[in-house]
Amino acid sequence: MDKIKTRFAPSPTGYLHIGGLRTALYSFAFAKSKGGNFLLRIEDTDRSRFVPGATERIYEILKIFNLNWDEGPLVGGPNGPYVQSERAKEGIYQNFAQKLVDEGHAYYCFCPPQTKEEIKKEHEGKKISLRDEACRSLSKEEIEKKLKRGIKPAIRLKVPEKEKISFKDFVLRKEVTWESENIDEVMLLKSDGFPTYHLAVVVDDYLMGITHIIRGRDWLPSTPVHLLLFKYLDFSLPEIGHLTDILDPGGGKLSKRKGTVSVEEFLKEGYLPEALLNFIMLLGWAPKDNREIFSLKEFVENFEKGDLQISNPVFNRVKLDWFNGHYIRQKADEELVSLLEPFAPKDAERKTMLKITSLIKDRLVKLSDFKTYTGFFFETPEVDPCLFKDLPYNEHLSEAVAALKEIENWNNEEIQKTLGKLIEKKGWKTGDFYMSFRVALTGSRFTPPVTESAEILGKEETLKRLENLL
Repeated sequence: MDKIKTRFAPSPTGYLHIGGLRTALYSFAFAKSKGGNFLLRIEDTDRSRFVPGATERIYEILKIFNLNWDEGPLVGGPNGPYVQSERAKEGIYQNFAQKLVDEGHAYYCFCPPQTKEEIKKEHEGKKISLRDEACRSLSKEEIEKKLKRGIKPAIRLKVPEKEKISFKDFVLRKEVTWESENIDEVMLLKSDGFPTYHLAVVVDDYLMGITHIIRGRDWLPSTPVHLLLFKYLDFSLPEIGHLTDILDPGGGKLSKRKGTVSVEEFLKEGYLPEALLNFIMLLGWAPKDNREIFSLKEFVENFEKGDLQISNPVFNRVKLDWFNGHYIRQKADEELVSLLEPFAPKDAERKTMLKITSLIKDRLVKLSDFKTYTGFFFETPEVDPCLFKDLPYNEHLSEAVAALKEIENWNNEEIQKTLGKLIEKKGWKTGDFYMSFRVALTGSRFTPPVTESAEILGKEETLKRLENLL
């Protein structure tokens, strides 16, 4: 059997979607689990949607998640170049398109290009033919005349009449069949000689030796076109599997309109790569036991394509938060401080950050929560008097100031001991006193442990904040 080779072939049309990262992960894991190779190819044939910088960002994101490719851009390989626009300039696709015309499986189309929207508007309320009958039926002489006049044609696929086209999908685990009359005669080569996605993807998968294609369910409608091209070009057909759609909690397809879907946005929000990757592992793959925590290495060791699920998974943000909190708590404080630096004030001292981090580590869900929990350490908060409600805070704070001033060795143990004696002496309710103390120091009723916070703030700053409210 040939060595397994999978590929991830994103288009640089903007952000990398969570679904795209899952496709890359599963393709990587399947290849590596079988001792095979993982290839990266950039599919940028649609130049109208190309976003400058998106290609480089794809490289960066895959590296962040350690989905390192064996063959492709930046690393090279025997089948380069690995960017389709570069391959088009080398004329790789034109000969294959011409071969299809010569053998009667494609035809020249001299019609001016129209967008799908224009065609729909033009034929509104009418059934649109999937065949370009005018160009499809041109005689050899008519074609020669047009070519001699310098009219540059596009090339369209010629779909056979009354034929069933089918394949076995290894994710769906069933035969999928189409009637040929329902298949569009898509453009394969534009009049400027540039290939469309359909021709380029089939030619490249063959030339690059791809044995297994794992891709999103949204590519399933294009599959009969690709099956015909593999057949007509006499290419060996890779095994193909289409992954489930990832749904939002409402049951709709996960989309930007309903919240964060880009990998980059999740990283900016403070989700750890290993947490996000672990969460994505389980969006369409089921381990043989109830285990949930997997490193990338462990995932590869356990991955079987037969374990890919047929039902659509739901993107559960609460579960993602749970994973992220788990991975945050596994970090050593020193490493976590480095990860938190982008979310902290620029002038924050590392020594102070270490103290704060150990205090709030168990509360963090995302790295970006750092600012929510710790803003009062770096700026004196504005205190809303309503937060004190019916508390006798004036008495609490004035007595606390007097007691705390006597502390010589300012640390959490001494602060707790001093305030404990004060509460006992005055006969106050412990909860009431500490709520007054907490609100005065932090401007909030919900904060990290307050005496530890006072230790970090220091004696001078603590007394200053208490006195400001008297």
